Amino acid sequence: MKKILILLTAGLTLALHAADANWAHMPAILARIQPPAFPLRDFAITQSGAVPGGTNDCSVAIANAVEACAAAGGGRVVVPAGVFLTGPIHLQSNVALHLETGATLLFKTEPKAYLPVVFTRFEGIECYNYSPLIYAFGQTNIAITGEGTLDGQADETHWLDWKGQKNKSAGTQKAARKRLDEMDNAAVPVAQRVFGPGSFLRPGFIEFNRCQNVLIEGVKIRRSPMWEIHPLLCTNVIVRGVDIFSHGANNDGCDPESSTDVLMEKCVFDTGDDCIAIKSGRNTDGRRVGVPSQNIIIRDCTMRDGHAGVAIGSEISGSCSNVFVENCEMSSPNLICALRLKSNAMRGGILQNIFMRDVHVGLVKDSVLQIDFLYDEGVNGSFPPVVDNVVMENLTVLKTPRILNVKGFPAATIGNVWIRHSTFKAIQKPDVVIAADVKLVDCTLEKAP
Repeated sequence: MKKILILLTAGLTLALHAADANWAHMPAILARIQPPAFPLRDFAITQSGAVPGGTNDCSVAIANAVEACAAAGGGRVVVPAGVFLTGPIHLQSNVALHLETGATLLFKTEPKAYLPVVFTRFEGIECYNYSPLIYAFGQTNIAITGEGTLDGQADETHWLDWKGQKNKSAGTQKAARKRLDEMDNAAVPVAQRVFGPGSFLRPGFIEFNRCQNVLIEGVKIRRSPMWEIHPLLCTNVIVRGVDIFSHGANNDGCDPESSTDVLMEKCVFDTGDDCIAIKSGRNTDGRRVGVPSQNIIIRDCTMRDGHAGVAIGSEISGSCSNVFVENCEMSSPNLICALRLKSNAMRGGILQNIFMRDVHVGLVKDSVLQIDFLYDEGVNGSFPPVVDNVVMENLTVLKTPRILNVKGFPAATIGNVWIRHSTFKAIQKPDVVIAADVKLVDCTLEKAP
C-alpha cells in the first residue's frame, strides 16, 4: 500500500526555507579545510634499520625516521612494501607517514609496548592511558597517507576481551571505567587520572590530540582495539578515501571529538559500532572542557555494517552544530539506522543544525532516523539534552522496519526535525515518536507486502 504524506503550512514552509539556507554555509567551511603540505623529502624506515617480515621489532627504527624527518624540517616517513612489526608511532609536526602499495604496519599486541601512558580521552573523559597505536599531541601539519594497511591485530584474546561481556568483570574495563566516572564526578584533577596496567582501558588506533592541519588518506585500517580514527580537539581535518573493516566492540570508524572544520569523504566503513560518531566529551568533563564539534562535512561515503551510518553522541556534553551529510550509500542488515542522535540527562548537550541529503539506503535493521535521549542513564540527570533544526531530504530507502524511532522525555527538547522529499519502501512497523516534534513532508511511504 502506498501513502503520499504532505504536511505543509505557511510557518513550516518558511522554516524549511531557513533550513535550505544552511547548506549555503558549506562552501565557506570547505574553503577553510585545506590539506597540509610537506617538503619533498623522504625518509624510508628501512634506511633507519627497519626489517620486513613481521617478526622483527621496527619500533625504534620508525621512531628514528620520524625524528630525523622532523629535525630536517619535515617530509615523508616512508613504509615500503612488506610487513613491518611496530609498537606505537608518535608523529611530529610536518611529518607524513606514507605507506606504499603492499606495505603493512603490524602493531604489537603486548600492552606494555604502549607505555608510558599519554594524555588522552577515554570515551569522552580526559585521563592518562595506554598510547594509541598512532598518536600525536599538539602537532601541526601531520598526515597518514598511501595505499598500505594499518593492522592493529586486535582479536578476542588481544585487546577486545578487555571490553567484557555482561557476566564478566575480571580482566575487563568495567572497574576502571566506573572509577574514571567517579573521578570525573568528583572533579579529580586530570593529572591524577592515571590508568594503564591493570585497568584494561583499550587504546584507540589513530588519535591526533590538539592538532592542526591533519590528513588521513588512502590507507586501509584493520583489527582495531577500539575507535579507529579519533581527531580530538583538532582543527582542519581531512579523512579521505580510507577503507575501514574492523568489527570489534566499540570499533567506531571515525570519531571527530570537540573538533572544528572536518571533512570526511570517499571512505568505506564496515565496523563493529557507529561508522561515524561525532562527539564532544562526556558529562562533567565534557562541560568543563566545553569545546563543541562543529562544521563537519561527510560526503560520498559508503556505510555497511555498523550501529549508525552517522551518529552524534552519546558523549556530546560539549554540544555539536553544523553537520552536513550528502551523497552517501548506506546498506546492511546489521546497520541499525542511517542517522542516530543520542544523549541523556546526564550528558546533555545541544545538537543543532544537522543536515542530510541525497542519501541512498538499501537496508537498515531498525529505522532511518533514531533519536535516543533514554540512552544509558536516561532521565537521571540535571542536563536535559536538546535537538534542534534537523533536516533530512531526498532520501531513498528501499527497506526499513520503520522510519522513525525517536525517544525523548518531557524535560528534553526534540524540535524542528523534518524529513522531506523522500521515499521509503518495505516499511514493516509503525513509527515510535515519544516527546518529540518530528514531521514528514512530501514523502512517499510504501508498506511491506
